[in-house]
Amino acid sequence: MYLLTTKSNETSTLEYDTNLIEQQIKNVGKLVVTEGNFAEVITYKDQKKYLLDVLSFEKKALVVVNAEVTVSFDLSKITYDIDAPNKTVTIKFIPEEEIKIYPDYKYYDMQQSKLNEFTAEDYNKINKTVRANLAKKIESSTLKTNAKNRLVTELSNILILTKSMGWQLQYNGKAINTENDFEIKTKG
Repeated sequence: MYLLTTKSNETSTLEYDTNLIEQQIKNVGKLVVTEGNFAEVITYKDQKKYLLDVLSFEKKALVVVNAEVTVSFDLSKITYDIDAPNKTVTIKFIPEEEIKIYPDYKYYDMQQSKLNEFTAEDYNKINKTVRANLAKKIESSTLKTNAKNRLVTELSNILILTKSMGWQLQYNGKAINTENDFEIKTKG
């Protein structure tokens, strides 16, 4: 009778541990966000020529863009395996960062002629240029690194829990024993 009680307690403890670890991973599954603000000033020019390039009509605008940029990880997309008998949690997949740009455009000194007016195509060109310039600025900034550091901090909560319960955490085929063992690569 004593062996049955002991065995029952071990199974019960493993189930409790497993449920607790799954709940912790779900709690970490919140969106981790790093935000930054960027400014961009561009001068847009376009020219239409007529009569064998003798006559030309130019349009131009000064565009000031203030953009809020967010870098996030949707941690609800993490996939993992829990091996209760071996007390091991294996993180199988961590999603890549998501970068979102929210630009606010202000147009100044817009000059156009009746034969060369601003069109939706012009605004689309401006938008495309601004987004490309902002993407370069984001790549050279610390936003993605800060987001990665925040991700590792969140994942460390899983590490702390598993270690405190005598479990092992694994990622990318290796054991994770400290925060520094996480090798999270961002796009780039």
